[in-house]
Amino acid sequence: MAVLDTPLPQMPFQRHVGQTLELGLPLVGSLLAQILIGLTDTLMLGRYSVEALAAGALATTVFHAVFILAAGFAIAAMGAAADAVGRGDERTVRRTVRMGLWLSLGAGLAAMPVLWFSEPILLAAGQVPRTAADTANYMQIAMLGLVPALLTSTLRSHLSALERTRIVLWATIAAAVVNFGLNWLLIFGNAGAPELGIRGAAWASVLSHTATAVVLALYAARGPGMARWELFRNLWRIDREILVRLFHLGWPVGLTLVSESAMFTGSALMMGAIGSEPLAAHGIVMQVSAATFMVHLGISQAATVRVGRYAGEGNDIELRRAAWAALALSGAAVVLSIIVYLGAGQWIVAAFLDMDDADAPAILSLGVTLIGVAALFQLVDAAQVMALGLLRGLQDTRWPMVLAAISYWGVGIPSSLFLGFTLGMGPVGVWLGLVVGLAVASALLMARFYRLGGAVGGGV
Repeated sequence: MAVLDTPLPQMPFQRHVGQTLELGLPLVGSLLAQILIGLTDTLMLGRYSVEALAAGALATTVFHAVFILAAGFAIAAMGAAADAVGRGDERTVRRTVRMGLWLSLGAGLAAMPVLWFSEPILLAAGQVPRTAADTANYMQIAMLGLVPALLTSTLRSHLSALERTRIVLWATIAAAVVNFGLNWLLIFGNAGAPELGIRGAAWASVLSHTATAVVLALYAARGPGMARWELFRNLWRIDREILVRLFHLGWPVGLTLVSESAMFTGSALMMGAIGSEPLAAHGIVMQVSAATFMVHLGISQAATVRVGRYAGEGNDIELRRAAWAALALSGAAVVLSIIVYLGAGQWIVAAFLDMDDADAPAILSLGVTLIGVAALFQLVDAAQVMALGLLRGLQDTRWPMVLAAISYWGVGIPSSLFLGFTLGMGPVGVWLGLVVGLAVASALLMARFYRLGGAVGGGV
């Protein structure tokens, strides 16, 4: 990346922070709304039956794993489109997002057979036959929402690259409300609707994903100031050059996401091997950490857009300052979360428990200990997701995939096994192993960003 021959006037650092906040806060809100959708499904299925709750939890996990693997093309489109915006190349913005939609469609259709034939796969994995059957009933309906969900993710990237993130927030909040209402109608058979149980939750998910895709597509086509981008012009034409480029950018992103998700799944299996109480405490603290993680993920996505734009302009100076602004905001969020975790950890864990349950005191005690470790975990988890966001802004995805996989599976999982089982540190050791893996990932990925010229040490 070439440094500008004639230095431009520098934007005040406070303005970088403000613009990152303006772009990132709606993204954070939309990600938290997505978590709310999953939480709503869990709570409502839990009120329907224990069997529906178990199958719903398993189905959500499997659907999410398939979704994030296929979503790499949508995420890669964000950095590529932002780069084109920075270069003032409106045609390439359209071409990039249009091929992102095609790749998302193809990935969704290719993944649907996995969801359709989920029952024999789950049985082979040792799941209880009743749970496997109920999960398959959910999947064979929910798979119809996979393509709309992927198209939504691609449109979200397009709107984010254009810094139109408020519509993304409001559309996601509306989807959460629609999902709640449809669950109330279709799970329980309220207001004269058919009582469909877990299949009702699946239909609610399909309709919510579809409605969100339609809303974002209409806004992308006819929203204020959006007509100039002509997103759907010649939509049916395959642009081979951009398609191949985006494919090579996108599949490593999907594998990176799956690799990280699988690391956390592995940690849950380790906790289950230790005992049911550690697994329960782990699940509570992981849910809390996931909610906090959304803050860093939203800021990371904002960093992808802003770094991508300055990379397109060839403005290394403002690129570095935009990176610093995003890192500063993420760091402030880390400090705040650490204060909350350490100061209110007992109250947070207790909120998930029925203290009249005989196992609750033991789960509470271990949960408070783990949430203390999660305070340290937040620091390295935020750093690695920020580094990934910055690198995606530079359209660098393949080496980050390799570095992340080495860190997660070559360091993180072995460290958790060694500390948790070999050294006998138990649940705390498992979490400290995750910290070690994420710390290595953050160091390697930040070094990669530094080497590519987006150095965060260039001063502000």
